[in-house]
Amino acid sequence: MARRIVITGMGSVTPLGLTYEETWRNLLASQSGIRPIFIFDAATFPTTFAAQVADFDLGGYVRNPKAFALAGRNVRFAMAAGRMAMEDAGLLSGPFDGRRFGIYMGSGEGILDFMTLVDAIANGTRDDGQVSAVGFAEMGFKRYDGLRELEQEPNMPANHLAAEYGLWGPVFSCLTACAASTQAIGEATDLIRTGRADLMLAGGTHSMIHPLGVTGFNLLTAISTDHKDEPWRASRPFDRDRGGFVLGEGSTIMVLEDLEHARKRGARIWGEVTGFGTSADAYRMTDIHPEGRGPAAAMRAALQDAAVGPAEIDYISAHGTGTTENDKVETLAVKLVFGEYAPKVPLSSVKSALGHLIAAAGATELMTCVLAIRDQVLPPTLNLENPDPECDLDYVPNVARKAKVEVCLSNSFGFGGQNDSLVVRRFVP
Repeated sequence: MARRIVITGMGSVTPLGLTYEETWRNLLASQSGIRPIFIFDAATFPTTFAAQVADFDLGGYVRNPKAFALAGRNVRFAMAAGRMAMEDAGLLSGPFDGRRFGIYMGSGEGILDFMTLVDAIANGTRDDGQVSAVGFAEMGFKRYDGLRELEQEPNMPANHLAAEYGLWGPVFSCLTACAASTQAIGEATDLIRTGRADLMLAGGTHSMIHPLGVTGFNLLTAISTDHKDEPWRASRPFDRDRGGFVLGEGSTIMVLEDLEHARKRGARIWGEVTGFGTSADAYRMTDIHPEGRGPAAAMRAALQDAAVGPAEIDYISAHGTGTTENDKVETLAVKLVFGEYAPKVPLSSVKSALGHLIAAAGATELMTCVLAIRDQVLPPTLNLENPDPECDLDYVPNVARKAKVEVCLSNSFGFGGQNDSLVVRRFVP
């Protein structure tokens, strides 16, 4: 008999709250975490706002806060979310076999000291505009710390979590852009299914709210530059007047566990992950295929893996970035997969309130599916005031909605054409 994979713990740090309950409460109240950027001075940037984590202190989440003095925000958020997930699962006080406990994180790079890099480049640039390797190295050796550089590697969150809790099982990281944490949870599920682990810490963490991140997305014309005076209105998925996504940051981590292992230790069960689908657009690096073939393939694969039909899905957590092409193509892909049922299944984008958490987005959105099942309520898509005629499904506009929710599909589509979908359902013994 195939192993069943259940969620037994969750932890989250987002722009809407420092716990999953606080984030959920603010989502249902139609609150926005988008505000002027305070992490650095963005006054001269085309985009001056983002969804940032505020009032965060790592001290209460790790044994030795000094060990994280050089760590980036991505690592710090992951350590907090991981601690909360372990506690939520009842694993901080109870014994477990670290050899059978692994980690899979969708994690982005951490840019902690961007201005030092800028100074090094400036110091190494000659009068003719060419970069002098000697000048760059001189500044680098003066200012850079080797450990500081190491801490920016994308695998650091997973490795720090492994060391913090003595997890000796399989430890993986992926950086598949906006789909990373959905991929991490899907592949962690498969690791337990195939018997390579009994438990996995899985999720994502990221922060790209720094000069390099904002500049890069501005150059791609991917992030919104509108509503500078009212930044909470800037993220507008599926709206006719949408103008790009809003950068966010944070971390959500879950404990995934073999059902029989969870039963033996008397764990509380949040829900069951029953399906995972993944595909590639094989198209362009920044554009989704206009026919929706990649997203449709991922959704179909997830439904097949979960052994459910379209009519059994009660809610879709949409990728819903607020970019013109993404929202239109995701709508098309849902129609391709769900057919005549497409107008009947509600879907919404919590990125309208949380911003786009990039590598942490998918795990955070799966968390909202779990909570939607618990509370029988759907989170809204904020700022949906002027529906796009090409986006004509039920997006739960502006206010939360009571609904029957037993089975959810969560979508994540990343730059480069990475598509991942998960099915989660209420646990039925």
